[in-house]
Amino acid sequence: MSIFEIIMLVCFGAAWPSSIYKSYTSRTAQGKSLIFLVIVLTGYCAGVLHKLYFSFDWVILLYLLNGLMIAADILLYLRNARFDRRATVQDARSPIRERADPGDRTPSE
Repeated sequence: MSIFEIIMLVCFGAAWPSSIYKSYTSRTAQGKSLIFLVIVLTGYCAGVLHKLYFSFDWVILLYLLNGLMIAADILLYLRNARFDRRATVQDARSPIRERADPGDRTPSE
């Protein structure tokens, strides 16, 4: 067990709740990268495997907790991507509204 490993996991873990909250409330996948999330999750899985096979200690719980938070963010990404696709389909089906040219307005004075 290394204090530096613990600090790293706590610092990374502190960032995930805000990312999850943003994913949940924004209801869009824009600005998120599924590839990035999967890469980070893979790294945490590798950390868990290392702890299981070579250096088992309680720090494995931090790896698992962080992995669960990333998994939650991935699920929210997938949900939000579905919302984005539905919105795109609805926009494509809705009639096109012509906007008035801002130069056509008459002055209010």
